[in-house]
Amino acid sequence: SELGPDDSSRNIVEIIFQSSWLKKESPVCKIDRILKVHNSQKTINKFEDYRDSVKAKANKLTKKHARCIADGNELLRFHCTTFICSIGLNGTSTLCNSIADCNVCNIIKNGFKIEGTGGICTTASSGKAHDSMKTRSNEKRAMLVCRVIAGRIKKNHDAIEELTSCSGYDSVAGHSGTYSSLDELYVFNARAILPCFVVIYRALD
Repeated sequence: SELGPDDSSRNIVEIIFQSSWLKKESPVCKIDRILKVHNSQKTINKFEDYRDSVKAKANKLTKKHARCIADGNELLRFHCTTFICSIGLNGTSTLCNSIADCNVCNIIKNGFKIEGTGGICTTASSGKAHDSMKTRSNEKRAMLVCRVIAGRIKKNHDAIEELTSCSGYDSVAGHSGTYSSLDELYVFNARAILPCFVVIYRALD
């Protein structure tokens, strides 16, 4: 559902989204609309169950990580993807019929998918997420604002084959870059990430 201009959640999401672009010249993008994702109770339960498993695992370690024990080290992260429909336009909240080709609707309906040995990449900033997303002519960009259970983070991003076998770790940090030391964060369990808002925007080149 679309968040109206007077909705406090919209204002917060807008500030988080715009303030984390590296390019400070204003404006860098135009927000068309912000949608709140209404996750099913089943999806939320999977997310919370995963959090509980991370907390339980952290509690058994000799070296305690306070954030992992407290909340699974939950972070607010960005994931840029594409869509081809008119989701949220004129107040509509239904997902499109081209689920296979429309990434936003696919993620909202079916959740994130992990293919092969790759993980799901989220970023600390909207600017980094935008820069890393390439689009085709018929696609538009959308930014997902997600809750992510990072758990114990392995700081070295080596070969992807090695990352998936990092026993004792729940996520892996990509190369630190211009934006922050946790520019990129890879999780290898789809239950670790919960999309909360969709920002439909246009970059101003």
